[in-house]
Amino acid sequence: MWKSPEFRGGRHGTSIRHAANRTLYRYWDGLRGERPAPMRHEIEPTEIGAMLSDTFILEVTADREYAYRLAGTRVCGYFGHELKGTDWLDGWSDHAREALSTLMRTVVSEGTGALVGFTGQTERGHACPFETLVLPLVNRGASFTRMIGATMPLDQPYWLGAYPVVNLDLTALDVLWPNNSSHFRPPPRKPGAAGDFPLLRKGHLALYDGGRTD
Repeated sequence: MWKSPEFRGGRHGTSIRHAANRTLYRYWDGLRGERPAPMRHEIEPTEIGAMLSDTFILEVTADREYAYRLAGTRVCGYFGHELKGTDWLDGWSDHAREALSTLMRTVVSEGTGALVGFTGQTERGHACPFETLVLPLVNRGASFTRMIGATMPLDQPYWLGAYPVVNLDLTALDVLWPNNSSHFRPPPRKPGAAGDFPLLRKGHLALYDGGRTD
């Protein structure tokens, strides 16, 4: 997993690499207080104005798609088209889509965050690493049917925004358990418990069952 002394947030010590994603996480964490997640209407665009073009809002649909309700201009620019109404899972390989679907189900059911690393490639063979942060929001009732997130490039190559990313290569993924939300932390496990084994693994990628608390 990534290692950075600047910010560590996940259950497995995951590091959020991009400064703007760390800012978004702190903003979300501050809004929620002692709750699992903030309400959708509490998000104030002016509070994250500097990175608004890199953010997006997802909605969970009845058939388990994760549709873009809103997407910033820079996020759309990375992919060369308007993202509103499209599925966040589009464009991934079958294996990556399976892993990401499992990750997103954890976000929706447990109120966790998610961190995804990937390499985006253009038709000309240009490549750039990206980091996507996804955080749950409560839209109505007590369900996490909306999510706020940001997709940030970890490099700034000259071609970014001029040539669209058309291929996505998943490089890392992890669950982020909010530091101050003990209600949503997984319970301690006995050595050798079934939850110690990943639900999915490919190379250095591993997605673990987060478990539930009462």
